[in-house]
Amino acid sequence: MLKNYFKIAFRNLWRHRVFSFINIMGLTVGMTACLLIFLYVRFELSYDNFHPKADRIYRMVTDLKTPSETVHPSGPAWAVGPHLQFDLPEVEAFTRVNFDNLLIRKGEIKFNESNSIWADSAFFNIFNFPLLKGDARTALIEPFSLVLSESAAKKYFGKQDPLGQTLLVNAEGKPAIVTGIMKDMPENTLIKCDVILSMSTISQYYWKGINDQWGSYGGLTYVLLKPGSNAQVLQKKFPAFLDKWNGTEMRKIQMFPTLLLEPLKDVYLRSTRDESKGNLKNVYIFSIIALFILAIACINFINLTTARASERAKEVGIRKVAGAVRTQLARQFIGESMVISMIAFLLTLGLSCLLLSSFNQLAGKTISTGIFTNIWLVVLLLGIALIIGMLAGIYPAFVLSSFKPIMVLKGRFATGAKGSFLRKSLVITQFAISTALIIGTIIVYSQMQYMRSQDLGFRKDQVLVIDINESDKRETFQQLVAHIPTVKATTLSGSVPGGGHQGAYSEVENGKGDMQIANLDLYFVDFDYISLYDIKMAAGRPFDRAYKTDSNNAMILNEAAVKMLGYSSPEQAIGKRFKQWQHEGQIIGVIKDFHYHSLQSPIAPLTMRMQWDRFGLLSVKVNPSNVQSTITAIEKQFRTVIPNRPFSYYFMDEFFDRQYRSEERFGRLFLNFAALAIFISCLGLLGLASYSTMQRTREIGIRKVMGASVSNIINLLSKEFLKLVIISFFIAAPVAWYFMHQWLLDFAYRTNISWLVFAAAGTLAVLIALLTISLQAFKAAVANPVKALRTE
Repeated sequence: MLKNYFKIAFRNLWRHRVFSFINIMGLTVGMTACLLIFLYVRFELSYDNFHPKADRIYRMVTDLKTPSETVHPSGPAWAVGPHLQFDLPEVEAFTRVNFDNLLIRKGEIKFNESNSIWADSAFFNIFNFPLLKGDARTALIEPFSLVLSESAAKKYFGKQDPLGQTLLVNAEGKPAIVTGIMKDMPENTLIKCDVILSMSTISQYYWKGINDQWGSYGGLTYVLLKPGSNAQVLQKKFPAFLDKWNGTEMRKIQMFPTLLLEPLKDVYLRSTRDESKGNLKNVYIFSIIALFILAIACINFINLTTARASERAKEVGIRKVAGAVRTQLARQFIGESMVISMIAFLLTLGLSCLLLSSFNQLAGKTISTGIFTNIWLVVLLLGIALIIGMLAGIYPAFVLSSFKPIMVLKGRFATGAKGSFLRKSLVITQFAISTALIIGTIIVYSQMQYMRSQDLGFRKDQVLVIDINESDKRETFQQLVAHIPTVKATTLSGSVPGGGHQGAYSEVENGKGDMQIANLDLYFVDFDYISLYDIKMAAGRPFDRAYKTDSNNAMILNEAAVKMLGYSSPEQAIGKRFKQWQHEGQIIGVIKDFHYHSLQSPIAPLTMRMQWDRFGLLSVKVNPSNVQSTITAIEKQFRTVIPNRPFSYYFMDEFFDRQYRSEERFGRLFLNFAALAIFISCLGLLGLASYSTMQRTREIGIRKVMGASVSNIINLLSKEFLKLVIISFFIAAPVAWYFMHQWLLDFAYRTNISWLVFAAAGTLAVLIALLTISLQAFKAAVANPVKALRTE
């Protein structure tokens, strides 16, 4: 009996090849998209979850309140970590992590290791980054102890054993001993690095006294709590802890930190700090899209299965006359539907394996190395496929099997209004989802275009930025580069737009004449910085070589800083006093606000000063006619003047635009999955249109004989479906507006959602549906009516 059921199932599939292809392909594409999206979502939710002690690891962050504002540095003061265990018994261990760009050399091999960190000795006790060689307990205790990843070790030592070997670090070439080799860190961690240098190197050589610095903020601090400790109870002890160690100084400088604990598992997606690289809203959006696509695929499958059910009414009648009972018929129909869904499931696995590499590239990260590394997702998808098959088989199983065989065999069977209403409702649902995704796609790309087309307040074109990392030969190198014929201008600085900044304790005279305390962003720049980047002056003047005091005793503010200080116009700030990092003097100019961060962030108060020992970057304005030869000439001078450092550069426009990579990836993923949803919807619409046309073959033939034109027939067959698509638009529009409005709230500078977006989306949805339906309608309209009238 079972063999007979399978035989009948495959005969039906082959007899109706077009419907079978549409049914299986729609479900396969839908489940493939769903599986890939869930792999992405799972990966995003897995950041730093692999640490065995993750439930006890917290990142300490700070809200720093000044008389001007509350700022949010990434971590607490440098001194907090070393003092925690004196007063707070809940803390088992701590480690500070500071990201850096270390210069490392071994003979002629030299690299600027951008993925480098400084870390305290408890780093490997807190985090689960296994050492392949070396002792995790002692690897980072001594100064100039160096731990390398497997990849970094091969880069410097090849097949040699690196343990105990020496590498030279930083510009002065201090020898550091390799004390450990760790496995390459996984992709899903925020502490990803290839080189770790012991924090004792800083505290004993580069910055003596850092462990007692309560007013300096820089690195990240992670704490491991003892088992059973309550993070909220510990957090309540922090005010007394800070008051004991630094209360007098806090009140003197009027800067009051509040220490907070962020669970390690929440940092990537839920932290409000700059280091949080993920976007929880995007994860929610993709999860919803995955469910939507799966829902559309299910709707198609169920729709086409139930639509074709009437074709098998006579088969049911004959089988019942032959003695088949209702339960046998129900099992047969459900079984056939599940066979089709299993075929789609197997095709899904194959298609997912083929597309995984391309999907990793589209996502911009290796979210999975193989489908079967996430076996629980495969099992979940198998369960979904079985459920879909069962749901699709229920209608023919329990409806058709209930009809009386005599009525069916006399040709009095009809699917009825209920079946028609169900199919129409499902079509409206799937096209509402598709239309909402079309609206979302247009808004996402409108926002991306808006961000790229905004006036940033500075020029980033044809600017080359070279990393000289505070070399003592910086001025010599700058002069040699400036004499290259294709170089238009040069400037030294500590920061470039989009590349970070210093945070500085500052006292600046405000509109009331008081010295207002604030923690202000600070750019170290030279005389030519403002002119090279074409930053406009709002009042006063830029730095000028004609004024000797500009090198040490002058400051420039932006308009945001002027507003914070309470001045009604930029001119009022000129000549006012300032104190900042042991420097004091007067404000000589105010620049117009420019976007030195992404447009996701508002423009913050910014100060500019000159300090030659802080210059680590050389910006070069080049002639666009022959850029490559210019780079070659610059590199030649670099290797002559700064031979111990690798030549490293980037183009300013590309560098600044990197800030939008995550949004661009989101946009590409959104577009691709929206296109898939529309494609699956069109497959379903094509199948239903084909079925509807087939059911009305004789009607079409009669109408043609009576004089109906091709356009009349196309209009007759299309208008019913177009009504459903229009209804779906009015359902989708308000829902899409709400969710995309919430998404745009993450951007400080954002586009408006115009009515044109909805008009374009609605028009596009109607055109797509019309094209899908018209193809089948036209085929029926031009068919020979004589053949149609002969149809049984």
